[in-house]
Amino acid sequence: MKRLRGIMLSHRKNTENSATVDLPLPGRVRIPMAMTMGVACEPLVKAGDYVKVGQKIGDTDEAFAAPVHSGVSGTVAAVTEFRTVPGKICKMLEIDTDGLQTVSEEVKPPVITDRESFIKAVRESGACGLGGAGFPTHLKLSPKEKIDTLIINGAECEPYITADYREMIECPDDVIGGIRLLKDMLDIDRAILAIEANKPAAIKNFTEMADGDDSIDILTLPSIYPQGAEKVIIYNATGRIVREGEMPSQQGVIVINVSTAAFIYRYTRTGMPLVERRITVDGNAVGEPKNVRAVIGTPLREILEFCDTDIEHLRKLIAGGPMMGMSIPDIDLPVLKTSNALLALDHFDERETSACIRCGRCVRVCPLGLMPCDIDRAYKIRDIEELKRLKVRLCMNCGSCTFVCPANRKLAETNQLAKSLIPRDK
Repeated sequence: MKRLRGIMLSHRKNTENSATVDLPLPGRVRIPMAMTMGVACEPLVKAGDYVKVGQKIGDTDEAFAAPVHSGVSGTVAAVTEFRTVPGKICKMLEIDTDGLQTVSEEVKPPVITDRESFIKAVRESGACGLGGAGFPTHLKLSPKEKIDTLIINGAECEPYITADYREMIECPDDVIGGIRLLKDMLDIDRAILAIEANKPAAIKNFTEMADGDDSIDILTLPSIYPQGAEKVIIYNATGRIVREGEMPSQQGVIVINVSTAAFIYRYTRTGMPLVERRITVDGNAVGEPKNVRAVIGTPLREILEFCDTDIEHLRKLIAGGPMMGMSIPDIDLPVLKTSNALLALDHFDERETSACIRCGRCVRVCPLGLMPCDIDRAYKIRDIEELKRLKVRLCMNCGSCTFVCPANRKLAETNQLAKSLIPRDK
């Protein structure tokens, strides 16, 4: 089967052999009520209340949301505001930790008897896509369509990031347990654990663990970016095409990040909700690159200092990888559910942009066959019908077009702006 196009990157997995280390507990955590693609929660506690580890501190009746839990024990110091990446304002709880890490009485393994109780348990865990997208997991596991294939995404194709790889190396039983649990609870016949070829130790280990289980396939994918993008991994693993406006479930597929699958398995065994994240910390401003486990709400500054980062000369901080990550304006922002990496740079060259030379490199590398140069032109004149014809809404913002552009044009950024011009119901 022909693979989708992509680009060859220097993956720079400098921390692949760095075992996860626990960050010391911060004196104060700041936990936003919106950390997923869904609706913001409302605080369930107020200033002066004492909270415990694993206690639910935020929730909503809205379906498109996931509850929020405390990763520390301590006293709520204040209820403030937090600005999300899309620019919306939500409430945020600031909690002074007492260092005791007293576990809440709410923390106990959920009672799961059928699919419905399983989905309910996943929602109560606060789970969302841990690969960075943040889609509430219980909704992804509740499609109307019949699902015949479960894809566990272990590609981790972004440079620098090794958080998912360390999950596979350090917690392989949880990964396999999560795959089997999801298969059984959702009545899915086939599971594919897809891993990029640059992770041979993980591939070998899981191949041995799945030996004798014909329902779990370990698939080795070429190390080509953006191998881990949802539409790309679905096609490269199954040959199925998720068309414009479709959800993967309409092609009979669900894609779950490998760390999400492992977390769900642990939650069903312990009842401890999503209150911490494994984060890769790397970049030329970092003295000791590491994989760090931190409670959600921890100030990024404390993680950077723990990894001996030269904060005084820090020029750019990116949440995620260099291709799809977001620039962070304030190092005191908190760790979120979707945090998986911090890339700290002591220099950053903003290259001068010049006119498009019509070389076609952006077209040749686009995994979905889009024409970024034509989209760029249509966006400038606000030609919405042309943008529709060019299927700009298919763009997944992988950044490949920007990466190869000799004119240094910000094509991926333009694609995102162009998508915003098209009404959602059209």
